[in-house]
Amino acid sequence: MVQQQNRRLNKQDYKTLTLAALGGALEFYDFIIFVFFAVVIGKLFFPPDMPQWLMLMQAYGIFAAGYLARPLGGIIMAHFGDLFGRKRMFSLSILMMAVPTLAMGMLPTYATIGIAAPLLLLLMRIFQGAAIGGEVPGAWVFVAEHVPHKRIGLACGVLTAGLTIGILFGSLVATLINTTMSQEAIFNGGWRIPFFLGGIFGLVAMYLRRWLKETPVFIEMQARKTLAEELPLKSVVVNHLRGVTVAMLLTWLLSACVVVVILMTPNYLQTQFGIDRVIALQANSMAIIALCFGCVVAGLAADRFGASKTFIVGSIMLGISSWMFYHSATNVEQLFITYSLAGFCAGVVGAVPFVLVRAFPAEVRFSGISFSYNVSYAIFGGLTPLCVTYMMKFTPMAPAYYVLGLSFLGLAIGIYLRNDINETESSTEQSPVELKDNTAATIS
Repeated sequence: MVQQQNRRLNKQDYKTLTLAALGGALEFYDFIIFVFFAVVIGKLFFPPDMPQWLMLMQAYGIFAAGYLARPLGGIIMAHFGDLFGRKRMFSLSILMMAVPTLAMGMLPTYATIGIAAPLLLLLMRIFQGAAIGGEVPGAWVFVAEHVPHKRIGLACGVLTAGLTIGILFGSLVATLINTTMSQEAIFNGGWRIPFFLGGIFGLVAMYLRRWLKETPVFIEMQARKTLAEELPLKSVVVNHLRGVTVAMLLTWLLSACVVVVILMTPNYLQTQFGIDRVIALQANSMAIIALCFGCVVAGLAADRFGASKTFIVGSIMLGISSWMFYHSATNVEQLFITYSLAGFCAGVVGAVPFVLVRAFPAEVRFSGISFSYNVSYAIFGGLTPLCVTYMMKFTPMAPAYYVLGLSFLGLAIGIYLRNDINETESSTEQSPVELKDNTAATIS
């Protein structure tokens, strides 16, 4: 099926985007709610005489385990998604997330069962990681194969914003609990509420996805019998190394923006600068809202100006805004403004899937994105909290230096895309981004 190049998003496109984004938001909430209660979980699931910094490191280590589990789950689901359909795996991933999230809310603590408590927590976190490993790449592929070429940037930007809303929901729930409950009440069971909510919402999202339809691209590949003839992952590794490299580097940039700027910063503001936890979470919510808008703007920019210009300008803005934010974090009066600006500029990650979905041909697209994204996120997303936490032993500005370094990486990728990827104006009939060694990457 040759998609219409000039048509606008229609009613079916909006329905697909809405259901995909809503389900993704609820699943992402399940995956990240852990980090907002990392301090509480660390004190409840590890020995009470453990030093605070080590306790926090251990809690972040369990959080990181979810990232390390992503490649296996993502690759397996992507394999079957390329062979048997996107929709089936898209629905399965959310069930795999909802069940362990509910279980985490019911786990006994260290005081009750000792060392078995963190081990069970680790096991549930691994299941969550396997689920999210198939969710994000599957969502990007799903919406990109439903919309016309010229709206892929917008669609992926909206979907990424939807995933970000899941983080916002987590931040709002954490803010509400910290505002309405005492610390004693939170330690005595209040921390379980977000996990119960997440599990229930996940089951609701799975039900909603029953109304989604298989992508036109996959249906056509089935009709033409052009599905991958060999193991999809083998084809990705052997024939599309350039696409894999670009995708992994872009995922590193994405992980820095999400993990450092959004997920770690509320605890960072409290522990390093003594900012009240409620104020820190409120500022974080504002930054996440700004990030949502930034993702949509980045997607629109990628459609209009191409990936290269989007990443060059966006990375420069990210570096400047994040540096300003972290160096003025002690100024509570400016905190909401500077944090929101950093969040908006971090929205450059909304253009990441625009490149990823075009880096691989349709028959191995799910596997290509899943392998690149999940392996990279397992390495960089999983180790980033540990790395930044360790760096803070030497300088409280560790997050600023880390994000600034990744901003330079984003700038370099933008320049590379200009030199090595054929970009055309959106008025042409070609795909705006197409790797030179992968001319089959356009969505047909």
